Amino acid sequence: MKARFGAGALTVATWVIAILFVFPLLWMILTAFKQEADAYTDPPRLFFTPTLDQFAGVLERGFLPYLSNSAFVTVVSTIFVLLLGIPAAYALSLAPVKGTSNALGFFLSTKMLPIVAAIIPLYVISQNVQLLDNVWALIILYTSMNLPLAIWMMRSFFLEVPHEMIEAGRIDGATLPVLLRKIIMPVVAPGVAATALICVIFSWTEFFYSVNLTAARAGTVPVFLVGFITSEGLYWAQLSAAALLASLPVMIVGWIAQNHLVRGLSMGAVK
Repeated sequence: MKARFGAGALTVATWVIAILFVFPLLWMILTAFKQEADAYTDPPRLFFTPTLDQFAGVLERGFLPYLSNSAFVTVVSTIFVLLLGIPAAYALSLAPVKGTSNALGFFLSTKMLPIVAAIIPLYVISQNVQLLDNVWALIILYTSMNLPLAIWMMRSFFLEVPHEMIEAGRIDGATLPVLLRKIIMPVVAPGVAATALICVIFSWTEFFYSVNLTAARAGTVPVFLVGFITSEGLYWAQLSAAALLASLPVMIVGWIAQNHLVRGLSMGAVK
């Protein structure tokens, strides 16, 4: 009886915690279908007539260009991270040389500098090379921002590849590109997918670089959301609709890749 009671209490506590974490998202979705007057009621109104007016208002304010900028920057920077990170992770895990630990420490140290401390030189450099308000400036910064984390993550995945498989491939005459493509990558594919998804999330939600280095042409979705903060106050219903549209791409990608994410993040956890 005690075991059953303990299991039931744990289940209830898990559900309560899950609801607390999901509640802000549910409330945002609920508010997105309200009129502004319904969004400001006190106490909050749970029963109302749903409307799509807020979504139409968001689209009329020019949401799609910001969405396309975010999608382009996120996809291209993630591809660059994988193209640079996979060979680096292979070299630091399966073909280590003298100084490997120093290189790993250097990669990790690049994440210790607060981004606010680097924004002035980055702004000056972007201005000098004519990359202000340009999506390529964000691509370069997001690639450099995510690359150290990606190398560290993928290195741990590469370490799980059995050396016997690599040795067998070399005995059969496989070159390094063949080893990576046909032997190593199928084994670490879930880990690479998890790394790519995390890079996508970090790039999609990044705000500080975008708001300081872009203006009218290269603004991303987080910058668009700031436009709803006005001197007149917050438009809660329209802001919720914009936030829902901004979150949908990442939620859809995460839902599609959830199996790869779980497998990738758990690689090596259970022997």
